[in-house]
Amino acid sequence: MKLKDALGRYGERVAARCLTDAGLEILERNWRCPRGEIDIVAREGDTLVICEVKTRSSVLYGDPSEAVGRVKSARLRSLGLQWLADHPGHWESVRFDVVTVLKSGPGPARIRHLRGAF
Repeated sequence: MKLKDALGRYGERVAARCLTDAGLEILERNWRCPRGEIDIVAREGDTLVICEVKTRSSVLYGDPSEAVGRVKSARLRSLGLQWLADHPGHWESVRFDVVTVLKSGPGPARIRHLRGAF
C-alpha cells in the first residue's frame, strides 16, 4: 500500500471515531457508485450527514479543508442525491460536513469537524 493511501485510510478511521464520539451513527464508509465515492455517510438524529475526510501530513500545500472546493462540493452534493435515491427513507435534513486530519510526526493527529461546511 502506498504511503498516501495508508495516510488516507488512517484519516478515515480517525474521522469515523471523531464522529461517533460526537454522537453520530456511521451508516456507511467508502460508499461507491459509478460517479464517485462518499467517505462517510452518517446520521445525527433525523439528519443525514455526508462527510468528506481530508488527511494531510503537513500544511505545505494549505489546510486540508482547502482541498474541498467548488467542484468537489458539487460532486458530493450529487453523490448525496444518489445515496438518497439508493436508500429510500425519511430525513428531516441533509448536511455536508468535512473532517480534516493533520498527522505531522509523532503524537496525536489534529482533527477538525466542520459541520455544514458547504
